[in-house]
Amino acid sequence: MSWVAPENFHLTLKFLGGVDEARVPDVIDAVHEAVQRHAAFDLSVAGLGAFPSATRPRVLWAGLRDGADALAALAESVDGAVARLGFPREDRVFSPHVTLARVREPRRAPALADALAAAAARPFGRVPVRAATLMRSDLSPRGARYTPLAAAALSG
Repeated sequence: MSWVAPENFHLTLKFLGGVDEARVPDVIDAVHEAVQRHAAFDLSVAGLGAFPSATRPRVLWAGLRDGADALAALAESVDGAVARLGFPREDRVFSPHVTLARVREPRRAPALADALAAAAARPFGRVPVRAATLMRSDLSPRGARYTPLAAAALSG
């Protein structure tokens, strides 16, 4: 497994892929417009799981509970705002989570599945959500490096 460094924990509202530098100011404006319509909220982090399944994981994640509906509404607003700039809308249902690790070579892992099941409802704490940040990610053999490009504050 490749563990995500704690300083790289994040929630992805919308993944844009490669964006031409000339389009970044328009994306920043769209994100600001979308985000400012939402009130600040708190999220509770609870439970562990895996994509696509606990028995054959590729990604290990921590789940989000209280506040997840507000987060989904925020993601929908951002998706709509950047869709007006020509970015494709999401075709998958928003699945709020924090990626903890990526599995390099997926294989059956019954012990891991049991550990995830035992922690399926374990609470980990609360996180205040006061802003959304447009991030640039650069991939390297040592993992992703994230650079904030702009932050947009939620209302309230």
